[in-house]
Amino acid sequence: MVFISRYFKKCKIAYLKVAFLALIVAAFFIPNVERYKSQGFNIFRLYINGNDMGTVDDEATADELLIAARRKLASESDDMLFVEADVKVEGYEILRGYADDKETVLNNIVAEYERSTVSTMQHAYTVKIDEYMVNVSTAADVVSLLEASLRKYDTQGKFGVDLVADTKRELSVLKPVIKNNFETEEIVKATTAEDYFTSDGMFKALDDVLASIEIEIEPGFNDFDYGITEMGFDNAVEIVESYLPTRQVTKLEAAIEDVTKDKEAKTIYEVVSGDTLSGIASKTGISVDELIELNESLENERSIIRVGDELTITVPQPELSVTRDELSYYEGTYEADVIYVYNDDWYTTQEVTLQQPQSGYHKAVEKTSYLNGDVVSTSVVKEEIIAEAVPKIVEKGTKIPPTYIKPISGGRITSGFGYRTSTMRGMTSSHKAIDWGTPVGTSVVASCGGTVAYAAWMNSYGYVVFINHPDGRQTRYAHLSKILVSKGQYVSQGQKIALSGNTGVSTGPHLHFEMRINGVPVNPLNYISY
Repeated sequence: MVFISRYFKKCKIAYLKVAFLALIVAAFFIPNVERYKSQGFNIFRLYINGNDMGTVDDEATADELLIAARRKLASESDDMLFVEADVKVEGYEILRGYADDKETVLNNIVAEYERSTVSTMQHAYTVKIDEYMVNVSTAADVVSLLEASLRKYDTQGKFGVDLVADTKRELSVLKPVIKNNFETEEIVKATTAEDYFTSDGMFKALDDVLASIEIEIEPGFNDFDYGITEMGFDNAVEIVESYLPTRQVTKLEAAIEDVTKDKEAKTIYEVVSGDTLSGIASKTGISVDELIELNESLENERSIIRVGDELTITVPQPELSVTRDELSYYEGTYEADVIYVYNDDWYTTQEVTLQQPQSGYHKAVEKTSYLNGDVVSTSVVKEEIIAEAVPKIVEKGTKIPPTYIKPISGGRITSGFGYRTSTMRGMTSSHKAIDWGTPVGTSVVASCGGTVAYAAWMNSYGYVVFINHPDGRQTRYAHLSKILVSKGQYVSQGQKIALSGNTGVSTGPHLHFEMRINGVPVNPLNYISY
């Protein structure tokens, strides 16, 4: 074994010497062999976002594979895709080697694109209703969304929506136009022989004369198209095409619910004659407490309001408000408008009926205009009087009536107006005044200007002052400790007339304040301002 190993080693060394000698001889004695020259980059490695996608033969192949990958990705989705892709191609020169399989490189690129997809963009339509916006998938969805607001009132589908280009806008903007689905287009008749005879000559001249004469024929009650005659949107509505991330596109059912459901919206209510806070709350469907909370000018339920005051209220209102006109037939009794005869010597609280009304009977076609579910106006389109109504005639004052103030500063209400369970001997259970608990000697002032009708002692009242006021009312101040005015004296509003006390039948130091209208006691708190 040792001999064979040594012999093999000697042969190997001899082989290497011969090979080296052959190379030297070839270098000197074979002049036709050229030295190696560089041919430039012959293979390219493709990187996307720093990740190796593989090698290709040339840059053109790299571009082809990048385009093919985008096409493949786009074909698998109907949406528009945005991909972050930092592409880099580096060239190399190699003596021997092969580029990677194209399919392998393509799959690597597609996988990297999928990982780098920023967002999926979808063709959509943005509907702008004033400041509110919602995105839906198709133009048909836009029409369905807008028509859903109409269907709340137009249950028969009489009206529909078309989308037309807004020619007044430089950008591509659509606007809705409401159409009557039941209206038929005018039928164009074919030309007949009769048309030729009437197209010229005296027949045409006669037709022109007759056409120039406008004959107004009043329609009968059966000629009207009753029900909804016109619809519109009360908001500014614009529609634009857009490409949006899929997550920003709302499904049609959800969009309809959001646009059509009622939401609380603030609006202004103008106070009219006869309004009270409780009456306004009842008319507008909110509570008095909510009314006070919405308006800083209102301190409590007894705050004074005047005709023309503007109060903030909340009303239920959808995002898209619908206007509509409806025609309806009515047959029955009707009332004539009240006729007022104004008297400048009377206060506005005074009025007398000079003539009692009497109902009339008529047939009528009425047009009622609505905003959502609320009546905006009503007018008579056609009327036929069967029996004339007799109007009510009322004489009414124009002078502003005097005001009333609280007769003392401070004090605590110890007994309210009306029935009370705790009574003293000699007093009725119905309390016809307001009692303010206050120390003896508190200043008492005239609630309103007037003439002193009584100022002396009066049985259970103790010391008392009665004042008659210009509007026919009377105020009474009882249980006084001292009277500072006399009968027949005129006092002005806020003038000091007495000191409070505890005289007469009294449960303790307090002021008994009473107000009477035509001799009937009323609750003073309904008339005084603090």
